[in-house]
Amino acid sequence: MAGAHDDGPSPSTERRLPGHIAAALARAGRPADSAGQPWDGRDLSGDGNPLHQFDADEGRPDPAVAAAVADLVAGTGSEAGVHRALAGARVFVAVVASLAEGGLGEHGFAEDKEADMALVTVAAPDGRKALPVFTSVERLEAWHRDARPVAVFAPRAALSAVSEGAELLVLDPGADVTLVLRRPAVWALAQQKEWTPSYADPSLVDEVEKAAEGLAPVRGIAISPGAGVASRDAAGRIVAGGGAGPELRLTVSLAPGLPAEAVRETVSELNGRLAVSTRFAEAVDSIEVKVRAADG
Repeated sequence: MAGAHDDGPSPSTERRLPGHIAAALARAGRPADSAGQPWDGRDLSGDGNPLHQFDADEGRPDPAVAAAVADLVAGTGSEAGVHRALAGARVFVAVVASLAEGGLGEHGFAEDKEADMALVTVAAPDGRKALPVFTSVERLEAWHRDARPVAVFAPRAALSAVSEGAELLVLDPGADVTLVLRRPAVWALAQQKEWTPSYADPSLVDEVEKAAEGLAPVRGIAISPGAGVASRDAAGRIVAGGGAGPELRLTVSLAPGLPAEAVRETVSELNGRLAVSTRFAEAVDSIEVKVRAADG
């Protein structure tokens, strides 16, 4: 995403860190557990240990995610494939220290009374909040050298995004390949559900056709990927996915010879009907409408 790639990071301090990340931070680096028992000499590895889910993690990209992204870049994969890989993958979120409360000490110097850890968020080109996530520690540190990486499963990162009011996830901003997961994909990941991009969802065709019922000028509607689905890598090559939007293109065929005002009224009415469709709103992040004259 161009905005996440070019814009500098800005920490969000409006909300406290989500509990699962705060707990992970609280455990990190302490010489002893909450009962005062030292970690030194204790074997904390093994399946099912909630304290060290990533104890053998070297901070490298998840192989399945790396393969899915490579396939997308090569033109043999899809956005849905990247989403499926992320569903079981570890990623890193960036957190920074922020002063929550301060004051003057006994000698008149400013003192930190309390410090919070805040998730780093960025602003997307359309103004929405986005949460950057990283496949490796190296990529996070290259993007923001003062941020602290916290390892979480990608669905947990998506939950954090939702709790922070972020509608987008940006995967590896600043890297050779940066991909955006839009709102429906983020919500599906947070709920650990399969996700089908709106432009590849056959059931949406029925929803759109239902919305167009009774609009006399409409002769047909087709859906396809919007102009914003594609992205570019750092070298400028087009990647068939990962863009920030618009996500879905509606190509509306209208009766030939309609005056401009009739075309505007028809498109406006169709947009209004789609806006009140819960199914459409949940499945579609952003749309563009292309109007053409029907043949014959």
